[in-house]
Amino acid sequence: MGNPWAGEVSLVVDGAERVMKLTLGALAELEAGLGGESLVDLVGRFETGAFSTRDVLAVILAGLRGGGWQGGPRALLTVEIEGGLTAAARAAAQLLVRAFALPEG
Repeated sequence: MGNPWAGEVSLVVDGAERVMKLTLGALAELEAGLGGESLVDLVGRFETGAFSTRDVLAVILAGLRGGGWQGGPRALLTVEIEGGLTAAARAAAQLLVRAFALPEG
């Protein structure tokens, strides 16, 4: 289970629990892949519910890579995420929140 105090979020990928984290390097990689948009733009889309599946996959990829996963974008296209798009979108939103705020509790 991911440690929220460390900014971690868990997601079950291909039947295995993976701990994701948006490290500084993962955030830089994510921002580089946004094509000129900023992380603020991305966060805004999640806050308003206007995010795309591309946004979800980009955040999930960055989180997995920050958690030590060695796969790339092409590998992510073929994985099975437990809970489907809903679970992936929820995990992506949690990653963004935990990267920029302290957890409640």
